[in-house]
Amino acid sequence: MTKNVRGILFVDYVRMVRSTKSVDWSKHLTETDRRILAERIDPDGWYPMATFERLGLAILKEVAQGQLEGVRMWGRFQVDAVRKAFPMLVSAGDPRESLMRFDVLAGSFFEPNAFRVLAVSDSDGLVEVRYGMSPLAEETASNQTLGFFERLVEIAGGRAVDARFKSRSWAGDDTTIIALNWDPPMDTSRPPRAPRPGR
Repeated sequence: MTKNVRGILFVDYVRMVRSTKSVDWSKHLTETDRRILAERIDPDGWYPMATFERLGLAILKEVAQGQLEGVRMWGRFQVDAVRKAFPMLVSAGDPRESLMRFDVLAGSFFEPNAFRVLAVSDSDGLVEVRYGMSPLAEETASNQTLGFFERLVEIAGGRAVDARFKSRSWAGDDTTIIALNWDPPMDTSRPPRAPRPGR
């Protein structure tokens, strides 16, 4: 089965490569990859997952210097681009609804689908990640995804967000699962309580 990624996510990789002119990207990319890089990227178009994988690994080595924390931060920033394209993604004050909306949209980003929300409540959620790439590429993309979901819950109003891997396919687990925990948003519809006498 041919695997593809939507241009809205692919374009960030392309911009990073194009803007880093000091690197000889031909060391990491095929002729087909370089031809795609020279074209205008359509945010609504579909692009080869294999090219997406090679771009991700090249950026990890040449730009992030192998630091996955930087990749995770990139995932956080990516929420803004996705939110701009899909304004209804975030339900203000409702992380649970926002994750459920993402689950509906997930098929719009990868084919076959790389994400699945397994469970979600008012204060936690589980997301399965399955890119189907090489172990290092899977680890890199999963860390980016971890940052994405962490930021999505924050934007939706979740407080004290904790995002971590419950299982990791690149470490031998059957699949990668991201566990999310957060404190529910403050209920701003209620007036603050008056202090009790004597306090």
